[in-house]
Amino acid sequence: MPQSPIWAAIGRQLRNPSGFGGRLIARLMAVANRRSNRIAIHALDCSPGDTILDLGCGSGPAVKVLAARAGQGLILGIDQSETMLAQALRHNRHAIRQRRVHLLRGRIDALPCRDNTIDRILAVHVVYFAGEAAVREARRILRPGGRIAIVATDRSAMARWQFAQPSTHELFDVRGLADLLVRGGFATSAISVTPINLAFGVLGLLAIATK
Repeated sequence: MPQSPIWAAIGRQLRNPSGFGGRLIARLMAVANRRSNRIAIHALDCSPGDTILDLGCGSGPAVKVLAARAGQGLILGIDQSETMLAQALRHNRHAIRQRRVHLLRGRIDALPCRDNTIDRILAVHVVYFAGEAAVREARRILRPGGRIAIVATDRSAMARWQFAQPSTHELFDVRGLADLLVRGGFATSAISVTPINLAFGVLGLLAIATK
């Protein structure tokens, strides 16, 4: 069955929010992703002085949590959506003034970071839009021993949602997500992917990979 224009528009907004619809999506995602952010932040096992990057930071709720916990660390957030970054800047303005948070507009498959400079990377519900190039970029900028934590909704759940079409979303199960990380340069022995429960009992995946 062809995808309806409304669901197609929602899929595009989730991929790159803009305008009024993007602002609405930002609010909904901030609520829906709270549990996912908690799971991923816990999995990162951050130290007080870490430099941490939130890939696809959206309106910045995870950045705010990380900044509150980071001590002397630096929190970076990157998102391609101007709409999302405008909200993230407002929500994190105090930490930005203190230079503990720095937000960037850019693509996650062409990260504006030097090699081996990031201790931890958070990637919550962005892997659908990432692809192998983005995983390679994440590995490139991680320091040796650095870690990425990815949270995604399992393919079996995403496939029921009409906005998640091949034109906007790549879907993953446990094996597929592990394979993506391997293709992105991580060693098989340094990867774990486990099923988890997300908000409202939705089946999700937690992937952890170490450089």
